[in-house]
Amino acid sequence: MKHLPAPALIASAAALAFAAPASAQSADEKINMVIAYNESECPVAQPGELVVCEILVEEERYRIPPKLRSSDNPANKSFALQVEQIKYAGDFGAMSCSPAGAGGFTGCTQKFIEAWAADRSEAEGVRFGQLIEKARAERLSTIDAEAAAEQERVEMIEREYMQRLERERDAELPGESPLPAPNAPAKDGDTPE
Repeated sequence: MKHLPAPALIASAAALAFAAPASAQSADEKINMVIAYNESECPVAQPGELVVCEILVEEERYRIPPKLRSSDNPANKSFALQVEQIKYAGDFGAMSCSPAGAGGFTGCTQKFIEAWAADRSEAEGVRFGQLIEKARAERLSTIDAEAAAEQERVEMIEREYMQRLERERDAELPGESPLPAPNAPAKDGDTPE
């Protein structure tokens, strides 16, 4: 089995530590987030533990972690991002977020909101948050089936107990003879009272 180099492993562990939202964790639940490159590398969840296994493609195994790949250097910007930025170059006037023209400031809020949404949708923490919720939903779906089976078992035990009580109540006590029916004719030796 191949291992990640130490710097990449440390960077991955640091990214994972801050990736899980605080609301996804509870006091009695241990969350184990693992990055694997095939399903056989994912550990099996123990009771009281939630395992979130993100499976990456094999080509990513020896690459620098995504958070360490980015740079603010203009030479490292993708062509698509450069085109996206150039599209606002000639804008001026209303809804343009530029200092030129009347009402140029009006588009700034929309531009900030779009940038915020793009950053938020691509955040690594969002991905792990979604994986945690999916794993929790899968685990809770089995709990309902297990609870229904347990309820059925308990109800069966209660029915058997009530039937046994009825049999015991209807059974004769040792040393007692059954009472004659009220309209039965008297037998020889029986004296009417």
